[in-house]
Amino acid sequence: MSLTNDQLQAVAHLARIAIEPEWRDALRSDLNAILDQASLLDDPRLNELEPMAHPLDQTQRLRKDEVTETDQREELMAGAPASERGLFLVPKVIE
Repeated sequence: MSLTNDQLQAVAHLARIAIEPEWRDALRSDLNAILDQASLLDDPRLNELEPMAHPLDQTQRLRKDEVTETDQREELMAGAPASERGLFLVPKVIE
């Protein structure tokens, strides 16, 4: 697929952007290159492939789910200007 100058101008109008005349040819060339790359996805051989979550067939090494921090709520809440039931109180922003 190749965009013409008229099609490029129509797309620019729909996108509400102005294209300077000196940029028109370069932009059309770039968009045509993008469309050529996107057209490669229409290859029927790709229909038989299963989607992958990751390109490498590996399992993720996870760390052990262990508590490493101590409870510091009281020390941290002591520096708060206002708190209630273990929560920071902040001024109302939205009326």
